[in-house]
Amino acid sequence: MAKPKIEPRLPKGMRDFLPAQMLKREYVFNIVREVFHLYGFEPLQTPALELTETLMGKYGEDADKLIFNARHIDGKEDLSLRYDLTVPLARVVGQYQNDITLPFKRYQLSPVWRAERPQRGRYREFYQCDADIVGAPSMLADAEIVSLIVTALKRLGFPQFVVKINNRKLLTAIGEYVGLDGEPLANLYRSIDKFDKIGAEGVHEELLRRGIDPAVAARIMELITSKLPGTGQLDYLADAIGNLPAASAGIGELREIAQHLQAANVPADAYEFDFTMVRGLGYYTGPIFETVITEPNLGSVTGGGRYDELVGLFRGDSLPTTGTSLGIERIIDLMDILNLYPPQFGGTVVQVMVGVFSDETRPQATALAAELRAGEICTELYLQDRAIGKQMSYADKKGIPVVALLGSEEIAQGIVKLKRLRDGVEVTTRRDEIVSAVRALLGG
Repeated sequence: MAKPKIEPRLPKGMRDFLPAQMLKREYVFNIVREVFHLYGFEPLQTPALELTETLMGKYGEDADKLIFNARHIDGKEDLSLRYDLTVPLARVVGQYQNDITLPFKRYQLSPVWRAERPQRGRYREFYQCDADIVGAPSMLADAEIVSLIVTALKRLGFPQFVVKINNRKLLTAIGEYVGLDGEPLANLYRSIDKFDKIGAEGVHEELLRRGIDPAVAARIMELITSKLPGTGQLDYLADAIGNLPAASAGIGELREIAQHLQAANVPADAYEFDFTMVRGLGYYTGPIFETVITEPNLGSVTGGGRYDELVGLFRGDSLPTTGTSLGIERIIDLMDILNLYPPQFGGTVVQVMVGVFSDETRPQATALAAELRAGEICTELYLQDRAIGKQMSYADKKGIPVVALLGSEEIAQGIVKLKRLRDGVEVTTRRDEIVSAVRALLGG
């Protein structure tokens, strides 16, 4: 009796990445890692599973419902798949106090899991990419984060973007200025946070629907929508509400960041102060950042800020912490949309395929593949007994740029024939010059 066929399918919200996709992902990952290393950030890896008590209550009630639980069969530990990379970082800093030197600059590029309803662009498993600085109270740390974001996006090839900078202390001060606190203040945050989606008029209408006095709503809109170049935004807010302690502190921090960014030669058009930018997570305590692609307008690709209290949940005393999360999945998608991968970028790591004419020539073909690999040329040796024409078709279908042909005549003469498939250019080279000849074809 034939065995029943198992239908090959994935759980909802999960994805496979075939080699061509993985190469694009690795291209982005590698550039981002290089930038992290350039700024002195070092890698950290944490387990996929954390104790449920580590994760619960750190993201808000709604988010807690999206945490995947994974109870062990013996029932002795309640486990959950990590929801993000920030809480595991806080746990690590609290757990390894004697092993970590402060300031601690770490990055992590790893999958996370959320029990969401799958839909376009929203998955249950996806990668996050975080860089954080723990133990540095100076605004220089926040400026480093902004500078890192700008460098990473420029190296990936994004032509037009801006890092928006705000401060949660300013949002608190605006609420204080107009007499809001508690739930009304939280509602104010929620309304302002929709600015990019519904615009100034929509935010104003929503403030009125929430019961905010028309005169108060008008003053709020005036404060958050001012658009002045550079630190002119800060000067305007200082004149309006700078007498409030929270506003004074927040404006002072943003002025420091601006000074540090100028000293670091970060282009002035790469960042702006935007008082409509809120960031959703409640644990932010100071400056907050969000990067948007402006040409074309494709939304945000990074988010983060300063959160000085979270680490204290795991060690008893707080540590100043600031960082960012790069929306790596969205960045990868936009790289395709904007055609930002290099022109020579192909769907395979293989640079040259060595064809095999017969059993008699196979030993020399094998030796040639070894010589190419010794020269750091990524080489595939054809493994099946098929006609050369079929082998060429295989290489073309895979996107292998160069084929090396070594028949009995070539072996006798000590030469190798090379063919570049994209334009049909053929070269004959001496066997001892094969590596340089292949490199020349690859670069042509």
